[in-house]
Amino acid sequence: MAGITDLPTRQIVKRFGAGLVVSEMVASREMVQAKPSVRDRAELGAQVEGTSVQIAGRDSYWMGEATRLLTDQGARIIDINMGCPAKKVTGGYSGSALLRDHDRALRLIEAVVASTDLPVTLKTRLGWDDDSRDTAALARRAADAGVRMLTIHGRTRCQFYKGRADWDAIAPIVDAVEIPVLANGDISDLATACAALFRSGAAGVMVGRGMQGRPWVLADIAMGLQGGGTVGAPQGAALIDLATEHYANIIAFYGAELGGRVARKHLGWYMDRVGTDAALRRAVLTAPVANVPTLLGQALSNVGALAA
Repeated sequence: MAGITDLPTRQIVKRFGAGLVVSEMVASREMVQAKPSVRDRAELGAQVEGTSVQIAGRDSYWMGEATRLLTDQGARIIDINMGCPAKKVTGGYSGSALLRDHDRALRLIEAVVASTDLPVTLKTRLGWDDDSRDTAALARRAADAGVRMLTIHGRTRCQFYKGRADWDAIAPIVDAVEIPVLANGDISDLATACAALFRSGAAGVMVGRGMQGRPWVLADIAMGLQGGGTVGAPQGAALIDLATEHYANIIAFYGAELGGRVARKHLGWYMDRVGTDAALRRAVLTAPVANVPTLLGQALSNVGALAA
């Protein structure tokens, strides 16, 4: 998730024990042409075990070049994004726009697979709209081209994130291929993970927005599915320590000015969990960087007066 699953966030998630984390989506051409904001997102952490680097694009040449670059940089897995519904992505004929042109999508997949010995995976959706839920056909072609795993978000592109994910509609895609398929969409805890697996027949689940402000939830789900109990949500001082560490890592990674802005959404999600009152929440999100840890401790305790 662009702007969310950066290296500091992935490090926190991995620490709890998630099996696989995926980088922010990066544009293939821009990365190869070395625009720092794009290259940095892909480079840092690409070589870490259990990390997949997700690339997007519309041109097979640049997709192949980006794949070679990432392979040389020590990446472990390359994931192709054909699921992003954002207009700025689909308007450039990337992301889920490729669901409208399976031949073009296949050319990109073949270029990536041909450019690396690494495992290549694909993330996409049920189709462009309700009249074209034909991803099973693309899945078969992708598997034949060498894709090793699929992740299917249980919505069409035109749904964006509205309504509920249709896990039942993932089942025909699971049946169409012999490679593992992961179910994605509206999975936020063990109960929803179990329901998605039951209804889709998928081999596993991928969690996206459900981890916002809850970096432990992937490990929680994994342990529960394996019958080993749960990690459990940190409470009190443990939650404060977690959020403060996450904030410090963001500042160290981006620097104070940019890091302070990037951190706001993450801090907001942590505060959502405990129902921080509006005035204290606003104080945390507008405070100078040095003052945030103290205010954050108050906010996550949801007690105490505002600091001066």
